[in-house]
Amino acid sequence: MLAQGDPVAANWGAALFVLARFLDHFDGELARLTGKTSRFGYYFDYVSGGLSYAALFAGIGVGLAGGALGGWAYLPGAAGAASALISLFVNLALDKEARLADGDAVGYPGAAGFELEDGIYLIAPITWLGWLAPFFVASGIGAAIYCLWTGWTLAAARARRRG
Repeated sequence: MLAQGDPVAANWGAALFVLARFLDHFDGELARLTGKTSRFGYYFDYVSGGLSYAALFAGIGVGLAGGALGGWAYLPGAAGAASALISLFVNLALDKEARLADGDAVGYPGAAGFELEDGIYLIAPITWLGWLAPFFVASGIGAAIYCLWTGWTLAAARARRRG
């Protein structure tokens, strides 16, 4: 819906994406609280999350290419999609390093009870307010920076483990 370039479709697409992310977070918390976590669920969650973020960036890039950003919209779309996919694999490796070091997964950076990933819930009101293009450019840059940060964090964790 975000790739159509139609503001009404984009509003619905953003709302459905936020609903999907909420349900994803909810089912993960429910599984942890009830002790029904699984190795398959862990990997399925990572892969589906990474693919959904990549699709989000690609879809918005295509949708905004017909607007004020023109062909430049493909750049943050490609950067965000690539960063989401790379971060997917780097985060899996980072969690493995953390479990080797202290038995616990790493998680996302956060503050005051919020994780970095929680910012995605803002996409719906931002889209509804007509601010999708500037948010998209900023989030494409932010996704690339996050990808670099996770790569650096993984390299540092591996160096610490090797001694």
